[in-house]
Amino acid sequence: MEKLMIEGGHPIEGTVQISGAKNSAVALIPAAILADTPVTIDNLPGISDVQLLGDLLREIGGEVELSLADQEIKIDPSNMIAMPLPNGKVKKLRASYYLMGAMLGKFNKAVIGLPGGCNLGPRPIDQHIKGFEALGARVTNEQGAIYLRADELRGARIYLDVVSVGATINIMLAAVRAKGQTIIENAAKEPEIIDVATLLTSMGAKIKGAGTNVIRIDGVDSLKGCRHSIIPDRIEAGTYMILAAAIGQKVIIDNIIPYHVDSLIAKLREMGVSVETNDDQVLIHNTGEKKGVDIKTLVYPGFPTDLQQPFTTLLTQASGTSIVTDTIYNARFKHIDELRRMGANVKVEGRSAIINGKTPLQGAKVRASDLRAGAALVVAGLTAEGVTELSGLEHVDRGYENLEKKLLGLGAKLWREKLTEDEMDQVKS
Repeated sequence: MEKLMIEGGHPIEGTVQISGAKNSAVALIPAAILADTPVTIDNLPGISDVQLLGDLLREIGGEVELSLADQEIKIDPSNMIAMPLPNGKVKKLRASYYLMGAMLGKFNKAVIGLPGGCNLGPRPIDQHIKGFEALGARVTNEQGAIYLRADELRGARIYLDVVSVGATINIMLAAVRAKGQTIIENAAKEPEIIDVATLLTSMGAKIKGAGTNVIRIDGVDSLKGCRHSIIPDRIEAGTYMILAAAIGQKVIIDNIIPYHVDSLIAKLREMGVSVETNDDQVLIHNTGEKKGVDIKTLVYPGFPTDLQQPFTTLLTQASGTSIVTDTIYNARFKHIDELRRMGANVKVEGRSAIINGKTPLQGAKVRASDLRAGAALVVAGLTAEGVTELSGLEHVDRGYENLEKKLLGLGAKLWREKLTEDEMDQVKS
């Protein structure tokens, strides 16, 4: 295991290329199961979640050619079978639940272990199950795995009690080959949902309304392979925009769809940060003093919960008091104790964090408890005086491709080191 050593206080400048969207990739790869002929997905992010999903598709008989150098995965699903996946790699990432919808849609049955991923508090899959049952599946929880069985899937009208990206996509996957029409009401609107719908439509699915709160799906008998390019990762883009606002001079974030990060752009401008947008670029020009703002995370197109943690770090460098409220995940403040260790003046009250700035940060030994907490601590380390030692890199590697290479290209100073035996013991305890 490794730790990231970050020498803070070096302003960053230059251009950074944004990778394909992690939250799209982890749904698009399982979606390939639904085809009868090979699927090619490019602009693929080189992250550990992608490699895990490739391995899982091989376990069920798929032929998978993954080239991270070419940012491409080729999936031949023609020999796949409904092999149970109750344990192993399936438990290592949250997005493994998309295998439920894809395998149910293709084979009318699936056995998938309860998913893992970042521990952000209760994230029930009850809306996924509600959708599967409405389509005609019998769903049971047996020895820590979800068993799905259906004689036949039939279209249904499904109202989601909670707006859920995962449930919306999973129901889409299960419904595209069901008999008749499925209508998903109160559907999530995230760009990643449109990306998945675009792939499925290229495969021959009939989907209307993706990106709105009502999605209509007319089932088809079969789907064919195709080629699809993943949209840019709006969360990676937002992370670099926040980093540029914290310690950048002039930073260009390239290969981006600016309107996907409109809510972040609005808050940065409210803080006093100069933000210029072009067709596929954003230029952050850090003009100096920043003032505190309040944010509340909401479903898209509101402020994304995935950017709350790095943005909280940015607010420690803004004058005045800021309040950050996370309405999506109630356990997404685990980075706060680590920020305090670095000198931040932050306290948590219920679903809100209260930040008093501006406070100078000092390098310290900190640990990432989840993916976006890791991003927050990278921002903190680059902003702080001295050297920060960040462990828990396995979380960061799940969602950020070539993090060190991209940051080094901007002028940051950071490197990896092996954990000592004592540090390894602390991790295990």
